Amino acid sequence: MDLPGSIHDFLLVFLGLGLILLGLGVVLLTNPIYSAFSLGLVLICIALFYILSNSYFVAAAQLLIYVGAINVLIVFAVMFMNGSEYHNAFYLWNAGGGVTSLVCTSIFLLLITTIPDTSWYGIIWTTRSNQIIEKDLITNSQQIGIRLSTDFFLPFELISIILLVALIGAIAAARQ
Repeated sequence: MDLPGSIHDFLLVFLGLGLILLGLGVVLLTNPIYSAFSLGLVLICIALFYILSNSYFVAAAQLLIYVGAINVLIVFAVMFMNGSEYHNAFYLWNAGGGVTSLVCTSIFLLLITTIPDTSWYGIIWTTRSNQIIEKDLITNSQQIGIRLSTDFFLPFELISIILLVALIGAIAAARQ
């Protein structure tokens, strides 16, 4: 998307803040329906990030697969569960919550200290030069297919197994 610099920067900040707030909504909301809807909005924000970076195919795949299929599956699975057990008070400070907060805070602080020290210029330059070369040879969607079936075959299959386990878990939770 060819936008002026100030509008592009504003949209990046706006989507980033929305992503952070909606991500907190996914984790902190006690009602799982609201949490699932918040997850859907997070996935839409990620698709908008892809649109801002001119990756239209990946944005369309994000919307179709994750928002249109995975998030709808999560919403249906949550709707089939018994909703009365989720009206309890929200307990933030138990043992698991404390450990999770400690781990997440340490990862966040590590990222905050690492990101400013990273030289992003070389990464952007390499990506742009590779895109120019690849556009001459093969279209982007063909390149994605080639990468998924060669370089990223094992991670692609592992993700499909994880999604299958999540689907079986959702069905088992819905049957109870």
